[in-house]
Amino acid sequence: MTGTSADQASDEAGAAERAGAAPCRIVVCRDCCCGSPKVTGLDHAAQTARLREEAPVRVSDCLDVCDQANVVVVQPSAEGRAAGARPVWLGLVNDPDATEDVTAWVRAGGPGAAPLPDILDLHVIAPPRRGLAANRRAAPPDP
Repeated sequence: MTGTSADQASDEAGAAERAGAAPCRIVVCRDCCCGSPKVTGLDHAAQTARLREEAPVRVSDCLDVCDQANVVVVQPSAEGRAAGARPVWLGLVNDPDATEDVTAWVRAGGPGAAPLPDILDLHVIAPPRRGLAANRRAAPPDP
């Protein structure tokens, strides 16, 4: 009996985690803009599946950076975290080449374990300031 490549990647990631080497993790935004027809020319399901071949993927609701859709966040592995790495936010990951650049970096170790490729440096965005975004949404309109 054989599983899918996503199953195998998940099994390998689980084995690495059990061995004490937690892999990179990827968060993909799939809500109001990211993963929607608003971002044209990209098979969003195929992108998510391709990322899952390299690392565990969590699909998230809106990450509040809609002007940068599609947003992908690469969280460091245990090794990367030990080296002081923080999650890296990538925006405008809107074509298969950009997805392949992300998967290659994750395969190499990701944040803190492998240098960020120059091509991905073009995709790096600042994470939203959640407190400010929440305050703007909750603020009453000006009189």
